[in-house]
Amino acid sequence: MTIIPSCQALLIEYIFVQFERLGGVFWYWKALVQLWAMGNKIKHPPIKWKLPLLLFVLTWVTTTGFRYDGEQDIVRPFVLFIISPLNHELAVEGWGLLKKLLIDGLAFSLPLMTILTCHEFGHYIQTRRYGIYSSLPYFIPLPFVPFGTMGAVIGMDSSIPSRRALFDIGISGPLAGLIPTLVFIYYGIKWSYVVQVGIGSEIVYAQPLLFQYFVYWIHGAIPIDTTLYLHPVAKAGWVGLFLTSLNLLPLGQLDGGHVIYAILKSRAKYLSWFVFYVILLVVIYLQLWQWTLILVLFLFFGVTHPKTSNDKDPLGIVRSILGWATLTLILLGLTPTPLKVKDTIQQKTTPAIYCVEETVQEFRC
Repeated sequence: MTIIPSCQALLIEYIFVQFERLGGVFWYWKALVQLWAMGNKIKHPPIKWKLPLLLFVLTWVTTTGFRYDGEQDIVRPFVLFIISPLNHELAVEGWGLLKKLLIDGLAFSLPLMTILTCHEFGHYIQTRRYGIYSSLPYFIPLPFVPFGTMGAVIGMDSSIPSRRALFDIGISGPLAGLIPTLVFIYYGIKWSYVVQVGIGSEIVYAQPLLFQYFVYWIHGAIPIDTTLYLHPVAKAGWVGLFLTSLNLLPLGQLDGGHVIYAILKSRAKYLSWFVFYVILLVVIYLQLWQWTLILVLFLFFGVTHPKTSNDKDPLGIVRSILGWATLTLILLGLTPTPLKVKDTIQQKTTPAIYCVEETVQEFRC
């Protein structure tokens, strides 16, 4: 159980009850204050940190140097680096390519890892607040895919004490990760530039509604024969938005599954199965076979959410409104075909902020 000195507990509870009466959403910050007040009073098993730290470092490596989005040549820099002792010119070229790969990679991995870390520690802080044992985040490195990672997970005790605890744990991750996601999307799109579409192929990031809004806000309408060449920071923001929106689907043990069960209790299973069958029909009708594996995983791990220890615990109107509002991000952040192959980019027509592109001579940084 969570142990808090009695005077501090009463004071904290009184302050936030008054805030909630005024209609403010202060429960998330309440968790931070409680953690400060508890100090070393919470009795938890020792935290296992070695494997989480190793996976964190490996994910940094894969998101920096081993991701692939159809633009950078990953193999050539390392080949040139290996054979560089044989030829000085190859050594110079290899180091130059490695330097550019590292700069581009860090411009992508730094914001992406920031988003993922904020998301997972949003969950972690709430589990500690409610006295529920949980592990540190386990990041999932996955080289040679567009992202370099499959996100992260937290191991948590399956016994959740109440609907409020389930809601707070489920929604804190998406909200904590959404803030840096929006910041990186804004600056990433601001540093991107308009280019003409040429011949070839590359992986293109399809733009969800929220991403389109930022593009129009910053660059205006993009001409039909051109496209927006995304800065690595914009790509990282795109990935953060995609993973956050996907995680909010009201299915199983996803964050959206936690939130919708906390709101609807046992009635959530009807909505979960409805959403699952709608996605299945869309996948079949539009032949979006890339979603098949995800649907199979949902069936394997469960479409519906298990009960909490106390489903009768009232959730409150503020949490309910916040939960439904957050779930709307699914419509704003997902597209049926997130990644697709399209004509590559040949000619730059509009200089813009892209500080890691050596060929651009005009900067507005």
